[in-house]
Amino acid sequence: MIRRSYVDTRFGQLHLAECGTGRPVLFLHQTPRSWREYAAVLPIAGREVRAIAMDTLGFGQSARVTRPWSIELFADGVEALLDALGLGEVSLVGHHTGAVVAVEVAARSPERVRALVLSGMPYVDEARRRRVRAGSPIDHVLPRPDGGHLTELWGRRRDFYRQGEEPLLTRFVADALEVVDRVEEGHVRVNEYRMEERLPLVRSPALVVCGALDGHSLPDVPALTERLGCRSLVVAEAGVPLPEQRPEEFARAVLDFVGETHG
Repeated sequence: MIRRSYVDTRFGQLHLAECGTGRPVLFLHQTPRSWREYAAVLPIAGREVRAIAMDTLGFGQSARVTRPWSIELFADGVEALLDALGLGEVSLVGHHTGAVVAVEVAARSPERVRALVLSGMPYVDEARRRRVRAGSPIDHVLPRPDGGHLTELWGRRRDFYRQGEEPLLTRFVADALEVVDRVEEGHVRVNEYRMEERLPLVRSPALVVCGALDGHSLPDVPALTERLGCRSLVVAEAGVPLPEQRPEEFARAVLDFVGETHG
């Protein structure tokens, strides 16, 4: 059973969902999603660990903040949640934006992060920053009175989902509409993050995971494994929505790696 609750923090209330008991594993979602990205993963992981998925500060049902977003601010929200739950040490699992946030938490608080599973994470350096700045927005839409932005948002992500996965895409659109006024900002903040300066500060054992069909992040897997000194796992028949497309395999990879780090 998935249990949902809120914790009080200096930012306001943060929302989380969890399953299971034992060693804590915190799952962090991509932009512009919510904990629901892990709705199928939590019950599987919860058979062996305390699997927690939070709504990142500013997303889902967590508190909104009016100040500009940043990866550092999202990491502040993660640490605020951990403090509120009384968790001194945790394993972190992040997908896309969530993986970048997990890196920042591990870089600033190495004593707090037992293990890192980084899924679909891009390698952000100056070359990528220039390339992405010159490219097109990922999810940006302007709300229109006729609701045309709903179709536009659907279309921007349609190619990430295979035929028959429309319910997953519907879930994505619902999450994106919660933050439609700032839907692109998370992507922008990822691209501004000084990852090349923060990765050397990570001391936690790490596993890099990526869907074989994730053309955005798969090319960066070798750079990440080299810089983190870790191994990687490429999941077949999965793309950007990896945790939703292959929840059993995703959860198994997390559980096996977390189990290794705990001996």
